[in-house]
Amino acid sequence: MASVHISFTPLGNEAKKEIIVYKITHQRNSVLIKSDVIIPCTEHNGRLNPINLLPKQIRKIVQGDIERINSIISELEIHRKSYMVTDIAAEFEHYLGDFTLKRYTERIIKSLKKRGKTRTAETYRAALNSFMKFRHGKDIHLRLLTSETVEDYEAFLIRRGLIPNSISFYMRILRAIYNRAVDEQITEQTTPFKRVYTGVDSTVKRALPLSTIKTIKELNLSNHPSLEYARDIFLLSFYLRGMSFIDMAYLRKSDMHDDIIYYRRRKTGQLLTVRWTCEMEKLTRRYTSSSNPFLLPIFTNDNGDNRNAYRNASYNINRSLKTIAQMIGLKEPLTLYCARHSWASVAKAQGIPLTIISEGMGHRSESTTRIYLASLDTSAVDRANHTIIRLLN
Repeated sequence: MASVHISFTPLGNEAKKEIIVYKITHQRNSVLIKSDVIIPCTEHNGRLNPINLLPKQIRKIVQGDIERINSIISELEIHRKSYMVTDIAAEFEHYLGDFTLKRYTERIIKSLKKRGKTRTAETYRAALNSFMKFRHGKDIHLRLLTSETVEDYEAFLIRRGLIPNSISFYMRILRAIYNRAVDEQITEQTTPFKRVYTGVDSTVKRALPLSTIKTIKELNLSNHPSLEYARDIFLLSFYLRGMSFIDMAYLRKSDMHDDIIYYRRRKTGQLLTVRWTCEMEKLTRRYTSSSNPFLLPIFTNDNGDNRNAYRNASYNINRSLKTIAQMIGLKEPLTLYCARHSWASVAKAQGIPLTIISEGMGHRSESTTRIYLASLDTSAVDRANHTIIRLLN
């Protein structure tokens, strides 16, 4: 039966550091496998069990590696009459090389895209890219994702100025990846995320007063087409009861019947209707093309994959809105998302009942919003919207 032992080798030019090496022996033949576990130099000479000298987290990793090698040996003993020490080494090296965070996440992303979950794949890609920046492009095996590494990553994100919710966003995705690897028995559960923030803080509503929206509406931007376009899209979102930009981007001309727009929120799948007004028509008239099936010029074709165009348009519009904010001396951030909360805030200030404006734009739970909107008389909502738009005239 084959056996495995550990030894230590100085790590190149790294002073006072060494790498753990696994020595596998079978039928008087031996092979050495360098692990990716690097430790400070220890006084291990002459010790019968040098594993006990290792820090607790590293000791668990090394013990797990030895168990995995022994499991490979057991499998070979059962399924093959004869095998060589190189067969054991090849299986373990495959494990070391194939189950790194980057390679494993790449496979998850590929699977998500294949199942049509493009948005989820993009969030996984964003989290992976962020972590790889922290690692300066150097990959890491999933079993080496310790609490110390995760805490260092959190500190890296804080230094970069990310807010708690953004940090939590990355941490939750990495935790999901790690837990999936645990479920697939790629690594043992060591709860590396237990000391970092993975919750969700309530965000402050970014609502603008009606006077500020009027100022934005009355700006003369005719000599600045990109700014004028961004302003018009912002106002259109406000007119459309705070419709999200992604829902606006996918509005088709065929979604309008008898001056009513029927659309499903891409976030929830909920069916909503909005009465089309003359103010909306005036805003969109200059941007509508007879050859484009979409109401707005964000997409130029109907090939089914427009996410890059959407991201670029969102970035450019929000960048232009930032310029507009500077022009009017607005200290608060001005983004497309402000239009959504602003509509709710103005409606509330005008005494419109909460059930009609669906305070759900500020609710923590999307299900609460659905409960409110499901019972609404849409004509009452349209009347409320008409009242709000008239306030700008």
